Amino acid sequence: MPKKSTVFFCKECGYESPKWMGQCPSCKAWNTFTEEPVVKNEKKPGVAGRSPFPAEKKAVRLEDVSMERHERLHTGFSELDRVLGGGIVPGSLLLVGGDPGIGKSTILLQVCRNLSERDVKILYISGEESLQQIKMRAERLGKFGDSLKLAAETNLETVEGLIGEEKPEVVIIDSIQTMFRDDVDSAPGSISQVRESTNTLLQIAKRDRISIFIIGHVTKEGTVAGPRMLEHMVDTVLYFEGDRFRSYRIIRAVKNRFGATNEVGVFEMTEQGLREVKNPSDFLLEGRPVDASGSAVTCVLEGTRPVLLEIQALVAKTNFGLPRRTAVGFDQNRLNLLIAVMERRASVPMGEFDAYVNITGGMKVTEPAMDLAVVMALASGYYDIPIDPKTIVLGEVGLTGELRGCSNVNLRVKEAVKLGYERIVFPKANARSIDRDLRKYCMPVNSIREGIRLLSVDREGQ
Repeated sequence: MPKKSTVFFCKECGYESPKWMGQCPSCKAWNTFTEEPVVKNEKKPGVAGRSPFPAEKKAVRLEDVSMERHERLHTGFSELDRVLGGGIVPGSLLLVGGDPGIGKSTILLQVCRNLSERDVKILYISGEESLQQIKMRAERLGKFGDSLKLAAETNLETVEGLIGEEKPEVVIIDSIQTMFRDDVDSAPGSISQVRESTNTLLQIAKRDRISIFIIGHVTKEGTVAGPRMLEHMVDTVLYFEGDRFRSYRIIRAVKNRFGATNEVGVFEMTEQGLREVKNPSDFLLEGRPVDASGSAVTCVLEGTRPVLLEIQALVAKTNFGLPRRTAVGFDQNRLNLLIAVMERRASVPMGEFDAYVNITGGMKVTEPAMDLAVVMALASGYYDIPIDPKTIVLGEVGLTGELRGCSNVNLRVKEAVKLGYERIVFPKANARSIDRDLRKYCMPVNSIREGIRLLSVDREGQ
């Protein structure tokens, strides 16, 4: 029998090599090559490498390109519509990733329910669950319209035939790791199968103007399983975040060709499915302790939305020669940097104390504008002085202890004032950009030393 030919693929960028290499020459990632059989396109020649867009016979000028305006489909969730940029764009390919049990299938089935109530034709393809299992989950979510069709299938040729027969407007694929093509000699879920299956669905979406949602499994690192080029092929990448043992869920757009990236929508998991949270600031600040030291509130931007978060810090005497630094929801290296700046520039002796920082609600934030809030929470915990509960703290901290300006400060201040906060501590570099009617709430400072000094002012005021 002839020996099967194989090639090695980079899981990060899709680079092909005839032999295994420790480092990918394209993306420079280490230990990312995996062996896969060569894709054979005997049944459908040219499908794998064909562009999903119709080829132009000649180049045209930019002003001669005709624009087709298509009305977006609203999902029935204002939170999800905003993350998508206003709704579902016809002909788009959307990838939804997240941990097992986080709610990916549930929210897409709820979207199917909302669309079916408006007689939008939907085809739900399940490769992991039987039709009876889908029916059991659907009975919890409410009444569905007659325009929703279900199919339990994993062969993409059969799926393509079903799409051509039903001619739906929206297709749900659950999940892409279960789909396979007969002309690819590898198991479902392999790099070759995932890549070729996604390429086939991309052609269907662009050719027939069908919006296709793809559910993708994630690895232990939290990224979508399969080649990284999968995210480059699709139009939108959505990630579900949150703890399985908590009620809240956050859906985040990390890529969107039809809207802003890093937009977030907040949902709460209930017995009747996912319920959208209109005001996530109130939700994330719920249960905040009163007159407790080591607690500070800041305002971060998630996409274009300002969200208020509570940062808690605990400072305790260390029992060993090397103090511990632990951060939950915040960058560990950034925490070490801020503690070093506090010691050197603000004379806060943290070398003999353990420091623990937590962002309540399970949010994971990397925005530098919350640096000053972390410093103030640590200082509050060290001196055991509570921060005024009606105070918001903003600002990026530099290595010399100075405060750098943060973006969209007006938007942050308006959100804080709307929720009843009366004092906003922020960098003096942003003072000129504050609206005149908001200046009475603002307290600009130049350095972390000035910010920490406000703690003693609060104590004297008490």
